[in-house]
Amino acid sequence: MSAAVCTPSELGARRSPYADAPRLPPGEGLRLEQILRGSAELAPKLGSSGLELEIGPGRGGFILERLAQGPDVHIIGLEIRLKWASLVDEKLGATGLGDRARVFAEDIRFALPRLAAGSLAKVYIHFPDPWWKKRHAKRRLASGDVMDHLVRTLAPQGELFVQTDVSDTANAYREVIEARTELVAHGDCAGSPLLADNPYGARSPRERRVMAAGMPVVRLRYRRRAPDGVA
Repeated sequence: MSAAVCTPSELGARRSPYADAPRLPPGEGLRLEQILRGSAELAPKLGSSGLELEIGPGRGGFILERLAQGPDVHIIGLEIRLKWASLVDEKLGATGLGDRARVFAEDIRFALPRLAAGSLAKVYIHFPDPWWKKRHAKRRLASGDVMDHLVRTLAPQGELFVQTDVSDTANAYREVIEARTELVAHGDCAGSPLLADNPYGARSPRERRVMAAGMPVVRLRYRRRAPDGVA
């Protein structure tokens, strides 16, 4: 009996093993506490701690370390790669952390507009792709509509944290972020967004590698103004 031969079109039609990666529920104006497991019981427990978002969590190192900071931490990740969204979300569930954290296979450009205004207490962007060529600059997360929705979804006093080992990327983010009057610098010194260290008790794998290599890291933190305009 001769072996079966698949045509290129048949090979391409094969189902991805991660085709069932977790997705945000349908609808608009989503509040993150509504899409975490056990959401009916979650809201009273949140208190003033709020909900956090990591953009591009990869293998989930930061999320897992962040959760270890205490039971009041509730966080989701939006990860464009189906494999890592699936594996990390499965791990969170298997280790009993699924009530406090999820990772969804979503493109941030399309997911952020679906989240409710003021629903995020903290947003983390760790070592974003630098996009070296100027014509690629529009792909940065801090550009265009993405920045509009980052600002919209941050709660009053909510924090935006960005870190990178590429100075040009740090400058590009500063330029875009500091053009937004809704955000104010919230670094170590008044009027500056710069932080000497990561204040969240958790590090991304890339952050650890960069620090181990002795490379400098630029860390930026901003805060969403309160409704009365006072930072």
